[in-house]
Amino acid sequence: MLNNKRQAAQQAAAAHRASLLKSLEHRLEMARAQGDDRLIRQLEEEARYLR
Repeated sequence: MLNNKRQAAQQAAAAHRASLLKSLEHRLEMARAQGDDRLIRQLEEEARYLR
């Protein structure tokens, strides 16, 4: 039972992280399309932190 809960928590954490990274990639694409260098640098830093 404890193993199942731990595994479920790990899967949820992995799914959450994947969702954050997907959102971050989209935000980076939009920042690049708009030419917002400050935001690009900020999002790239956030990506390094998440990975």
